[in-house]
Amino acid sequence: VISGVKLLQALGLSPGSGRDHAVLHSRSDLEEAFVHFMGKGAAAERFFSDRETFHDIAQAASEFPGAQHYVGGNAALIGQKFAANPDLKVLLCGPIGPKLHELLDDNVFVPPESLQEEDEFHLILEYLAGEEWGPFKAPQANRFIFSHDLSNGAMNMLEVFVSSLEEFQPDLVVLSGLHMMEGQSKELQRKRLLEVVTSISDIPTGIPVHLELASMTNRELMSSIVHQVFPAVASLGLNEQELLFLSQSASGPHASLSSWDGVPDVGMVSDILFWILKEHGRSKSRSSDLTRIHFHTLVYHILATVDGHWANQLAAVAAGARVAGTQACATETIDTNRVSLRAPQEFMTSRLEPGSRIVLNPNKPVVEWHREGVTFHFTPVLVCKDPVRTVGLGDAISAEGLFYSEAYPD
Repeated sequence: VISGVKLLQALGLSPGSGRDHAVLHSRSDLEEAFVHFMGKGAAAERFFSDRETFHDIAQAASEFPGAQHYVGGNAALIGQKFAANPDLKVLLCGPIGPKLHELLDDNVFVPPESLQEEDEFHLILEYLAGEEWGPFKAPQANRFIFSHDLSNGAMNMLEVFVSSLEEFQPDLVVLSGLHMMEGQSKELQRKRLLEVVTSISDIPTGIPVHLELASMTNRELMSSIVHQVFPAVASLGLNEQELLFLSQSASGPHASLSSWDGVPDVGMVSDILFWILKEHGRSKSRSSDLTRIHFHTLVYHILATVDGHWANQLAAVAAGARVAGTQACATETIDTNRVSLRAPQEFMTSRLEPGSRIVLNPNKPVVEWHREGVTFHFTPVLVCKDPVRTVGLGDAISAEGLFYSEAYPD
């Protein structure tokens, strides 16, 4: 984790015109994509195709004063969050190099087949709210992530993971990393996705499977994930960028919107969440396992669940919001001097049909509403004004929400 502007300056780059690249092939692609997202204050993640160049940049970043090495990868971060609870044991499968292994909590078990000789580095370029570089100014603090990670991209550890479950006997399975497949050929993506679905179906019935999404650019891959993987999992975790991209990729509501303008509209977000659960979730006529979506954006969270499958949603969504405030500020509890309330004070629950207008009540901050067999729980977030670290926040939110969620066995 490193200051994006400082690293790019150290690499001798200067801010030109911002431009998004689906895949980064060079240093100039990196510079253009970084300033494109920094100017919007938006999070993004991209694959860097050139191994040599990536290695050189990673080397420079690793030796840069102020660079910090943290546990990385959504699965590892979610595992670490769970492992902080002394009553929980976590099994982590993924390509785990020596540095990562040393950083993991003692409660995290790694099967020997998961260990490899070299670490896979992901570079997280952070920027602060108001930070400037050339003509670009970040409207809010966020980060740009890139990596050249082939073993995660090929989902190399999937079979090891499923074969370890029999002995481990989990109460919950968390999957992530499907976005890493963007660096693979179409043929391999297609083959691997089928194997992912087969592997998930090998997980014993009654164990909920949660899928954590991440930033993607390939609409075809996203659409395949929606149609093939969503019905095989019980729960999803995602942010506003992933939600809109998902809707654009699979012809959902508000798909004509090119990007969110500031804080994502609550009514639009709940329309898309409702559509995912109605079109791809559990129903009388569809044999899908999907019954829960935990959506998080900077200033509010929504937990949407199909009725009859989950309990304790109010505590789950509140716990997710609380951890967002404490982890970003690196405090044990919410420090009211360091956070601000930026959630909409009133909003509509839908933009597509007559929803209700809701006005936030500070005494009952979690709001609940219903729509055709789906229950929504909304909570504002106390946003850290000067975040110490934004990386892994989504993972912490999802982990905390899952920790407090109660799944009814079928």
